[in-house]
Amino acid sequence: MAVKFAGTMNAINRGLDATKPTKGADMVEDWEAALADTEISGAKGILRDLGALRKQLEKDTPDADRVHALLHRLGAATTKIADKADKSQDKLKALGEALTEAGEDAPDEEEDVAAAASPKRARKKA
Repeated sequence: MAVKFAGTMNAINRGLDATKPTKGADMVEDWEAALADTEISGAKGILRDLGALRKQLEKDTPDADRVHALLHRLGAATTKIADKADKSQDKLKALGEALTEAGEDAPDEEEDVAAAASPKRARKKA
């Protein structure tokens, strides 16, 4: 999972606007696979929002407002579950804070339940 942290944090540090949507969608798929079997409370909500973010990034023209709202919500949720993780708590907390800063709070944002029900990439076997 260290590679996922590094790649995601590098993309955030460079500026998410400089990251191609297709590359972003690939990173989201990796995170979906990593979280697929996680039993931590709050992980299902993160998976749901990751699926919605992936769907936006796969569009020809992603909705920037929706993407920013999803990033903010993902950041808040990631920060919240960081203390419950078995390992990488500091990295998860840093990732959550970076995502929150990269996004914009949109309290009226609707959840995409269909996207969460069908993560694109299955969990990789070790």
